[in-house]
Amino acid sequence: MIGLISATAAGAVAAQRLASAWPERTRVYEGPVRDAVGRAFGECEQVVCFLATGAVVRLIAPLLGDKGTDPGVVCVDEAGRFAVSLVGGHAGGANALAVEVGEVLGAEPVVTTATDAVGVPGLDTLGMPVEGDVAGVSRALLDGENVELDLEISWPLPALPPNVRRPAPDATTERGGPAIVVTDRVPAGGRVSGPEETLGADRAGRTEETLTAGRPRGAGEPLGALPHRGAGDARVVLRPPSLVVGVGASRGAPTDEVLGLIESALHDAGLSPRSLAELATVDAKADEPGLVEAAARLGVPLVTHSAEELAAVEVPNPSDAPLAAVGTPSVAEAAALVGGGELLVPKRKSERADGKPAMATCAVVRRPARGRLAVVGLGPGARDLLTPRAKAELRRASVLVGLDQYVDQIRDLLRPGTRILESGLGAEEERARTAVAEARRGQAVALIGSGDAGVYAMASPALAEASDDIDVIGVPGVTAALAAAALLGAPLGHDHVSISLSDLHTPWEVIERRVRAAAEADIVVTFYNPRSRGRDWQLPKALAILAGHREPTTPVGVVRNASRPDGSHRLTTLAALDPATVDMMTVVTVGNTATREIAGRMVTPRGYRWQENPEGAE
Repeated sequence: MIGLISATAAGAVAAQRLASAWPERTRVYEGPVRDAVGRAFGECEQVVCFLATGAVVRLIAPLLGDKGTDPGVVCVDEAGRFAVSLVGGHAGGANALAVEVGEVLGAEPVVTTATDAVGVPGLDTLGMPVEGDVAGVSRALLDGENVELDLEISWPLPALPPNVRRPAPDATTERGGPAIVVTDRVPAGGRVSGPEETLGADRAGRTEETLTAGRPRGAGEPLGALPHRGAGDARVVLRPPSLVVGVGASRGAPTDEVLGLIESALHDAGLSPRSLAELATVDAKADEPGLVEAAARLGVPLVTHSAEELAAVEVPNPSDAPLAAVGTPSVAEAAALVGGGELLVPKRKSERADGKPAMATCAVVRRPARGRLAVVGLGPGARDLLTPRAKAELRRASVLVGLDQYVDQIRDLLRPGTRILESGLGAEEERARTAVAEARRGQAVALIGSGDAGVYAMASPALAEASDDIDVIGVPGVTAALAAAALLGAPLGHDHVSISLSDLHTPWEVIERRVRAAAEADIVVTFYNPRSRGRDWQLPKALAILAGHREPTTPVGVVRNASRPDGSHRLTTLAALDPATVDMMTVVTVGNTATREIAGRMVTPRGYRWQENPEGAE
């Protein structure tokens, strides 16, 4: 929840604008400002104060505790010109909130966090729990020092600066200097030391101490040892969500017994509970209170699988007991292994202090790292039509794949160190293959295209190449048809269809059949790829087909480079349109029999009844 606090009428108006834009996210605090700030600070994850920064500093100073738990605070000046990230830039999300507030209020976000200011990703913003000397390693990143990247587990990371480097394969275990280590293992000492130790609450508020209370830190041998570093070397450990714990339980198994079993399994194997991604079990145990509560307390989902699915998984320790009870010879091991991976802890049973039979079993698997492919639509070209989600994915990627002219549009949004793989026109399939191949290598990849990536763009060839061994994220964008329609008026007010007139990949016979179907169905048509130097007859042919079903005066919109500085748009008619004035950068929208020109705009009524009786329209 975001608390909103103001002291003047102008501030109250701005606060109400945010409250109206985010009704489910915000709460307006009334009353004396000092009291309102105190209540919001204790009840909200973030706070926006419409006050001077000096006043807010004095108000929150006595309330500040720890940057890992304090809410993020943003200040907005009386005139609404600036949204200042004051406290909790990363941990409290104030930097991102300042940007969001700026977008709603038209204010300039002010972010002074050093890493954000120079485009270097904050180590506590990479989507993983972080431990160790965050400040020391961040300082080394900013100062250009060599920082070693030790990927004990290959995991998709955003672009890191050029001074972050992998060690040579023949490097000795004695290493020096600052380092970033990506691992799910606990070092032999049990903790990662450093002046910025952050092994406290993570995304779920859980701590490693929650699971290991009452057990000696030295118990058990870790799976190998992390590379030795000098005592004064700054080091940060990132905990990827790599561990899946399969659990089985008898009816009524106590939560504490389940948690104790998981704790001992991870501890004895030298694994960090902060890398726990999920608990997994059989469908029949989806509502088992002990498992549900254990997952809640660990801050991870409880994922269930059918007995048939688990029975098909080969496991080292099958048993007749679960087969008779739930229909599969294995629950714990099979549930952990159902998505593949390395079995680190075979099935083990809980130990009860009262000597009664165990009521829980578990097994631990390190799941394989999955690359990430974001297929991003950049919109029609204008920067303000590029969605915030698209911007976030561009900054999250370590590898960018795209057409060279599209890369140029967004090059300034990429983080330093992003590897760019660009190519010219006509290489769509090759770009798709390249993007998928990079994702399969464990990279975080952004594959870009204009408009919406799923409309005549890169999503289709990319998904044709991709299998279920990578994560694919679709990022929608504003299509050329929509951008053109907004300039023309409201031509898509009723049923409409988009048809590409390019016969490079689709036989003309198929295209013509689709145009005829749209003409006979009286559907508004937007033509993509209408005409090029080598294809100059398709558009006249398509227009002739439509002319057989529509009046010569039917409105036609012609939009070139919609939303770009050199863009243009005009309204004409089906009879008057000269195909020679159209090129590949143009979309042509032909109205239906109800489409009209009204005050210089192209308007298609929402329905034929509405056109006849506009007063009865909604």
